Amino acid sequence: EYEGDRNSEGERHGFGKARLPNGDTYEGEYERGLRSGRGTYRFKNGALYTGNYLQNKKHGKGVFFYPDGSKYAGDWVHDQRQGFGEYLYANGDTYTGEWANNKRHGQGTYVYKDTGSKYVGCWVNGIQEGPAELIHLNHRFKGRFLNGKPLGHGKFIFDIGCEQHGEYIQPVQDKEEEDEDEPPLPVEPKWKVSEITKLTPWPPLDEELPSP
Repeated sequence: EYEGDRNSEGERHGFGKARLPNGDTYEGEYERGLRSGRGTYRFKNGALYTGNYLQNKKHGKGVFFYPDGSKYAGDWVHDQRQGFGEYLYANGDTYTGEWANNKRHGQGTYVYKDTGSKYVGCWVNGIQEGPAELIHLNHRFKGRFLNGKPLGHGKFIFDIGCEQHGEYIQPVQDKEEEDEDEPPLPVEPKWKVSEITKLTPWPPLDEELPSP
């Protein structure tokens, strides 16, 4: 069902309201039969999108309310979260930063609601990876992450005015002959302390990278 403006060819064009065969509804702007411009799309499952469209796809700025209570407000490209945006998760965590292909990608800040801790740094395809800072209530960790875990050299900075330098090392797993069928349990990187110092300026990242 559709009620609204049409062009001389009879296509939906201008402002209109439509009910789709699957029970979803759309109210907003059309161009030559396609949703283009500003509009609000209500899904039968309770989700809702309000924002910009281009040729039936979410494109530009828009806000999406998901059925689980989470919400994304930011940039869209061809129906994907892409560009800059803020996501409020159902558990109260938030992510503010860059997106690509619907995933956290680039620079961003993730705040854990339960602990108040914050991850500030790089993301690759939704996973914490690259230089970052993990900020807790009375101390923080500065270093690099790989696959969502800290790895390599870094330091803990304590609010009382000292730093603990060291590195996260990936332990080597002991192989047992009879357990070949079972996948190995992921082993957490272990922190190895090298020294404790007063607060020091953090050297630029290019100094840390080993020369090829």
